Amino acid sequence: MPEKRVIIVGGGPAGSSTAYFLARAGVEVVVLDRAHFPRDKTCSEYMSPQASRILEAMGALTEVEDAGAAQLTGMRVHAPNGSTIHGEFAADHGYRGHRDRGLAVRRTILDSILLDRARTAGAEIEEGARVTDLLRDDAGRVNGVITIDESGKSRERPADLVIGADGLRSVVGRRLGLIRVSRWPRRIALVTHYSNVQGLKNFGEMYVDRGGYCGVADVGNGLANVAVVVPVSRAAEVAVDRTEFLESWLAERPKLAAMFATAKRETPVRATGPFATSAKRAWAPGAALVGDAAEFFDPFTGEGIYTALRGGEILSEHALQSLRAPTVRTADAALKAYEKARRREFSGKWKVERMIGAAVAFPALINRAARVLSRRSDMADLLIGVVGDFVPAREVLRPGYLLSLFLAPVART
Repeated sequence: MPEKRVIIVGGGPAGSSTAYFLARAGVEVVVLDRAHFPRDKTCSEYMSPQASRILEAMGALTEVEDAGAAQLTGMRVHAPNGSTIHGEFAADHGYRGHRDRGLAVRRTILDSILLDRARTAGAEIEEGARVTDLLRDDAGRVNGVITIDESGKSRERPADLVIGADGLRSVVGRRLGLIRVSRWPRRIALVTHYSNVQGLKNFGEMYVDRGGYCGVADVGNGLANVAVVVPVSRAAEVAVDRTEFLESWLAERPKLAAMFATAKRETPVRATGPFATSAKRAWAPGAALVGDAAEFFDPFTGEGIYTALRGGEILSEHALQSLRAPTVRTADAALKAYEKARRREFSGKWKVERMIGAAVAFPALINRAARVLSRRSDMADLLIGVVGDFVPAREVLRPGYLLSLFLAPVART
């Protein structure tokens, strides 16, 4: 009996990961993406230490490192009051990631490597194919997609399973009616790359103030990823001239102005957002969502690429069960089990992300947390380990940790 056919919409890390694991298992996989690769992507371009495990499983880790990926030992967060949180991935809390360092590399490099790994595993990759709608059978079950190619020609493509790995504004998720948008926090990001940034170290840096925050990280090959994230209320200003907005934002803040005094912007300023979207559930009869298409809260913790890779790994296991199920009912049960597995895997991290998102939104909270964590390296390392995806989220959600962070007395400097 021939293997069934899966169409994956989106060729980013989530789509490539899912495609790789399914194709390796013998499934006929077609990946459709409207872009041509290599293509740039608005992203922090950071991968946590645990992402290296999945890259290695896909046979991509050595190639990513050889392509010049920067290796990051931890994170530093600069609060509005001047306090600094500095956490290391390699610490004395008893947990270890797959690697002691995170990786950061341009998406133009990473996505091409991952797609090639999916292709090598047996997946068919079709670029320049824009998915516009879903096909459904008489019972309403998804059984394919409709695409338009670059000549404007429309085509119906049948499939036994459709997977939406098409990002923040997922066509698949929206056609399924599963996407919901949170009212808070509503932020937009401007992302670009600079060379010759002064004082750049081997860790990611976040600068938080009342106007938003800025992330700066080495991404290898002489470039730094620079992301400025501001409330959506400033979207009209951004729309006038996003480049001027970003450059002015950096110049108005003394610490950042010093870092970028002799720096040169090397890529266009791209915008993305608003964020804080999620799916009511990550599946429907005949379809599933993965990566940013299923959940994206805020870019502060840089969770996107790891969640995409790990989500694809989880989904592939349940998709195989669904494809090989003897009945429609058992096929749907496998996809429902994927939703449970996804929530079990990520729900703790989602809580931490929302806790951090609240702290970033309110200066009093981030200042308070920074005063504590600047004095408690053990607590800082635990938090950064959670961000690095190898320390269980429960370690920083314990009442004792939260009490020390937000409620216990702390000396002021």
